[in-house]
Amino acid sequence: MVEEGEDVSAFESFSTEDAGGDKPVPSSAPKEETSESSEPSSSSSSTAPPAPKESAPEPQESVSTGGKLETSLERQPSLSPAAKKLALEKGVPLSAIKGTGPGGKVTKADIEKYKPAAAAAPAAGGATSGAPTYEDIPASSMRKTIATRLVQSMNENPHYFVASTISVSKLLKLREALNASSEGKYKLSVNDFLVKACAIACHKVPAANSSWREEGGQVVIRQHIVVDVSVAVATPVGLMTPIVKNVGSLGLQSISAQIKDLGKRARDGKLKPEEYQGGTFTISNMGMNPAVERFTAVINPPQAAIVAIGTTKKVAVPGKEVEDGSIGVEWDDQIVITGSFDHKVVDGAVGGEFMKELKRVIENPLELML
Repeated sequence: MVEEGEDVSAFESFSTEDAGGDKPVPSSAPKEETSESSEPSSSSSSTAPPAPKESAPEPQESVSTGGKLETSLERQPSLSPAAKKLALEKGVPLSAIKGTGPGGKVTKADIEKYKPAAAAAPAAGGATSGAPTYEDIPASSMRKTIATRLVQSMNENPHYFVASTISVSKLLKLREALNASSEGKYKLSVNDFLVKACAIACHKVPAANSSWREEGGQVVIRQHIVVDVSVAVATPVGLMTPIVKNVGSLGLQSISAQIKDLGKRARDGKLKPEEYQGGTFTISNMGMNPAVERFTAVINPPQAAIVAIGTTKKVAVPGKEVEDGSIGVEWDDQIVITGSFDHKVVDGAVGGEFMKELKRVIENPLELML
């Protein structure tokens, strides 16, 4: 209700049409610009404007070859199981092979003749386009023999390893003194001393100088009385182990001369079979390579033990007490020797005892002269 005299003038233009009454439809509606909505219109909405009519796409017929649908397996070329196996081994893509057999069948000859397409040119500094990226080197009979024996050793001999850090300072001083007094008749190497030391340790712990034997249906552990040391030598055809026989009865000069002679003839391929087949114990020395601090070696069957020699390192150790009561520092020449033992023959405690004897005689090298 509006009080008399109040703002009645505000409603002077108000009509029934403004109150929701029927409004006559104009004969021609004025054209207005349409604005785009942020959301697509819905035809289900009563307030949505009618969607513009779009011309329907012309129907197109699919092109058919008349053949039946094929699975991926059916689309592969026909080939025999042998040809398929060969293709897998050589990495040949079957989709790139055109069979020359009956009915287009891919044969083994097709696989053998396949040559891959030339690859794209590599970046600067890379391999020449189309050039092979590897070279197959046929294995020599010597390499095959070495491989067979080492695989046999790893499969049949339960290896365990014992390492020991050993001082060679006294040994090096003894070597220097002996070489200085040799008048050029001989030149002893560290390896000569170590071969002799191994023989002495084998006499102290004979289990390390033994071998596992299966002969005539019987299994025996053969404990050798003499020590024949196999010395690993790198040759152009592979690793060989010429034998210095009965090392216990030889002096250092004889050992040195035999190792030099055997090593030279091994590299020249002039060893007789009896000079590298057999042996009761093996030493492998990579101490001449300063990068090899220690390593483990594979047992040379039927032997039960081998030692691996690392390079010599100078190590700071506590020295003598000085005047002020403090302990000085001295430099000690040390090597790490790792023994590999066949647990079928040499128990762990026995292997440890052998390494203890080897360490004792190397660190007291005058015993090598006895």
